[in-house]
Amino acid sequence: MKMKNITGFDWDDGNKTKCQKHGVTLSELESAFYKMLHIFPDLKHSQSEDRYIALGVTDEGRHIFVAFTLRNISEKTYIRPISSRYMHQKEIDCYEKEIT
Repeated sequence: MKMKNITGFDWDDGNKTKCQKHGVTLSELESAFYKMLHIFPDLKHSQSEDRYIALGVTDEGRHIFVAFTLRNISEKTYIRPISSRYMHQKEIDCYEKEIT
């Protein structure tokens, strides 16, 4: 999936709280999307809308997992984060093995 023509992020109190639940800051989450992320469809959770999983490394060097969807608002496309967390060590090991 190519992330092109993205205007920004769609935040409200609900997804801000959920995304910060596991210690990930909003600025850290957003900055991860400006780096190399590996994005996959989240078929398990895509019943009512297309959802995606993004895996990557933040500017702070932490491995991050983000569930998100894309929202079209006034003819512009926004990333709407649903949840985020830092990867567990087993996930980091698998991620590092896959990208090398």
